[in-house]
Amino acid sequence: MDKQSLEMIELELAILIRRTTSNSINKRIGNLDRSAYLILRRIVEKGAVGVKVLAEEFQLDISTISRQGAALEHKGYLYRIPDALDGRAYYLQITELGKKELFDYKQARLERITELVEDWSEEECKIFGKLLKKFNQSFK
Repeated sequence: MDKQSLEMIELELAILIRRTTSNSINKRIGNLDRSAYLILRRIVEKGAVGVKVLAEEFQLDISTISRQGAALEHKGYLYRIPDALDGRAYYLQITELGKKELFDYKQARLERITELVEDWSEEECKIFGKLLKKFNQSFK
């Protein structure tokens, strides 16, 4: 790959991250931050999960996921299920309130993305989504 293409990717990613962060702060939607959204979405899609598994999936420290999980539990979005085999371990499960917050937040995000790509063709949206997924999977 040529240097010019790599530099374009690097710059556009920096701009994307800046703009998405700025939009999240300036247009505060719901009660979820990025980490809360990802944790809750993961649990809805794949079911109750332990802190260790979440840490591995998100490539974070167990202590970080534990802290984030505790904050979500405090808000009433998650609850703990004790692990029958290991008395110290537990699984995190989403509550009905957590599902509602996740749904509302996701809908707001989808509405904003719809606005941003309203002039794009269906094919462009599909390609962009596939390329973003491929790029994100490169981090594993």
